[in-house]
Amino acid sequence: QVQLVESGGGLVQAGGSLRLSCAASEYSFARYAMAWFRQSPGKEREFVAALRWNSGHTYYADSVKGRFTISRDNSKSPVYLQMDSLKPDDTATYYCARSTSSTIQSQIGNKLSYPYWGQGTQVTVSS
Repeated sequence: QVQLVESGGGLVQAGGSLRLSCAASEYSFARYAMAWFRQSPGKEREFVAALRWNSGHTYYADSVKGRFTISRDNSKSPVYLQMDSLKPDDTATYYCARSTSSTIQSQIGNKLSYPYWGQGTQVTVSS
């Protein structure tokens, strides 16, 4: 059972930056994706960004493209989410998730592709 632990959330003013980190209990150089989702009260959990672990290919939701960057240092490092130019609409609980190795590109943004989840970290952006 893979365990994921997020860190790095907090309170920031609009226009500011935060970096989230997600550490996994185990790593392998496989085809799974590591992703970030977010959820605000009363809303569905939504896709933010993903990184295919063996290739490094990245995917982003349109709402964060150009402002957020998902990355890792190597195949056994945490996955990061650098969030710049933050807006109040980015306020949410951010969750790290890991997909199965069979997840195809068209399903990268589907939360049902991810059986492993972290506990979440709160990000609050004040106006």
